Amino acid sequence: MSENENENENNEIPNNDSENTLKQNITVDDDWKSKIEAEKTGHDNATLPPPPPASFEVLVSMLFTQAMATLGQIPDPISGKPKVNKPYAKHYIDTLEMIGDKTKGNLSSDESKILSEALHALRMVYVDTKAN
Repeated sequence: MSENENENENNEIPNNDSENTLKQNITVDDDWKSKIEAEKTGHDNATLPPPPPASFEVLVSMLFTQAMATLGQIPDPISGKPKVNKPYAKHYIDTLEMIGDKTKGNLSSDESKILSEALHALRMVYVDTKAN
């Protein structure tokens, strides 16, 4: 017999085992990519809230939060312990100050107040924080 004769009409090599003893269940999961991504990130993207709209307030808030974390005011999410990194805290404070300088005269009174209060609070915490 030739090799082509040994193949059945589905281009499979016949198996001498009976079909009853050898069955495979193949499940097609159309959502497998999102499940893998959810496993990698540790959460399901469907349960995450949408990000806030981009705004000056959100930008100031993000930089403020990062600065507070580097000043040890927010615990590290992995260790649960606060970590102080004053050079990075200074970087975030300087970045907020630079944004204030670059946007001077273009901010609403609310935006100007938010930035001013954030910088004041960060400077006070920075002075009170001891470096590691």
